[in-house]
Amino acid sequence: MTQSIRLLTRLLVAPLVLAAFVSAASAAATFGVRAPSITGSYLAGQQALVDLKTSEAAKYFRQASELDWDNPLVIERAFIAYAADGQVEQSSVTAQHLLELDPGNELARLVVATQAVKEGRYDAAIAELDQLGTDNFAGITGAILRGWAEVGAGRYDGASAMLDELGKDGLDEFLVFHRAMMAEVAGYQDEAIGYASRAYEADPLVERVAEAYARLLGNAGRFEEATAVAANFEAEGLTHPLMQIVSDALSDQRAPGMFADSVQTGAAEMYHGIGVALARDGSIDLAVVFLQLGLYLEPRADVMAMALGQLFDISSQHDIANAIYDGIPATSPMKATAVVRVAQNLDAVGDRPEAIRRLGNIVATNPGDVDAVSVLGDLLRYDEQYGEAADAYTRALAIEEGDRPSDWRFYYVRGIAHERDGQWAKAEADFLRALELNPDQPQVLNYLGYSWVDQGMNLQPALEMIQKAVQAAPNDGYIVDSLGWAFYRLGRIDEAVAVLEQAVQLMPNDPEINDHLGDAYWKAGRVLEARFQWTVAASVDEPDGVVRIRVAPKLANGLDPTAATQ
Repeated sequence: MTQSIRLLTRLLVAPLVLAAFVSAASAAATFGVRAPSITGSYLAGQQALVDLKTSEAAKYFRQASELDWDNPLVIERAFIAYAADGQVEQSSVTAQHLLELDPGNELARLVVATQAVKEGRYDAAIAELDQLGTDNFAGITGAILRGWAEVGAGRYDGASAMLDELGKDGLDEFLVFHRAMMAEVAGYQDEAIGYASRAYEADPLVERVAEAYARLLGNAGRFEEATAVAANFEAEGLTHPLMQIVSDALSDQRAPGMFADSVQTGAAEMYHGIGVALARDGSIDLAVVFLQLGLYLEPRADVMAMALGQLFDISSQHDIANAIYDGIPATSPMKATAVVRVAQNLDAVGDRPEAIRRLGNIVATNPGDVDAVSVLGDLLRYDEQYGEAADAYTRALAIEEGDRPSDWRFYYVRGIAHERDGQWAKAEADFLRALELNPDQPQVLNYLGYSWVDQGMNLQPALEMIQKAVQAAPNDGYIVDSLGWAFYRLGRIDEAVAVLEQAVQLMPNDPEINDHLGDAYWKAGRVLEARFQWTVAASVDEPDGVVRIRVAPKLANGLDPTAATQ
């Protein structure tokens, strides 16, 4: 199913992005000598939409559309901005007007049909969607939405036949999950389980697929099979609040409840899945539109709200994201995760003390919340409270038991906290334990290898570790730097120079890497180049930075060959 979604997102980019997301330059050319207020509003809205400042975008495009209501370029942008801002009903009104100006706009037709599905006007939705083909992404999305409308109109057989036809185009793997939900809503439990089983076989570790299958089995009284699905998910080190609810119900031999309990919920899940796929493909703006359409259909879908908030986080719109997270009800199983996200955003905007305080409150009231404990440890480590950070990671390991492959990260970050706190023996033990759980993890291989090199110990094993890390992450400047520094420590200066030059190319503004290259140049007899690199290192470091202080005597006197290597 995942591969099929990727194919669909590629289909979307061509017909919709090119049609709906025009450049500001071509917009200005189109407007020509129009009133500056129209052009200014349009261009301001365009930039706001690019930045995902959706409320500003909606405001500017509202101004532009009021001034030029019959310009299809303006109206197209306006209905998209409204949808991205979650003003779906206003988007639908504007989209209807756009269809009067440009009947071929497929995204506008999807929005209009979505409002009809929301309001239970299924035949009206079908009439809109009938005008879409099935040879591109918009048409395929519309066909699935039409399937939901057919289910809502009591014509499950018609929906099934239509999806049979659509599946002949190689999309059967993608459609099978949606068919399971349609069968569930229509009351065909056995058929729903059959489709869900196929979806699960294809993607057993996708949370939404595993949850839907476990719920269907549990609702049918097949508790042993349902429990096995949940246990398989957890055995891979995966956790999710919604899967935990299902697991708790199954352990009590209770039916966990329907995954999709209405046409609107099922159609919303379609927009959720496609929106997440769009985001992974880099189409963040369209992903926001699709997730907003999904939330419009099913406002209770907190997992969808979390996905939407994350997209705003990615775009550095942390205030918008926090408003979404704060809107998740306190009774929601997603609330704890939402509060953790709020704390992370507070840290991102510079209020780390408040972020740590909030996370501390969460951990105090819910000490078993491993996500909160882990993020608290991270923020304490960033704040250089290394002892407290190590304690937090120790609590996380106690929650997780510390024996699963995925637990390597807790040992790794605790090792970093111990190393920064001057407790090398504890740090080394944690790094080695992390490698026992995940022997090929490049970050751990690099950190331990570099630490050994920097202390002048275990140089050959350290070199081998770092070489393995470079093979796994050849474009990571820090890891390449570690390899160059290992060669330097081993006296293999020509190799050190070559590798450190690669590292500087990967990360030209890193003071540590420039300093290392300067040392290697000096040892190679390239004195002028050494002084140049040290000068660069000092210029890109903080005013009172460690590297700036370190290179000052080197710039004056070079490296003293009788002194220990810097």
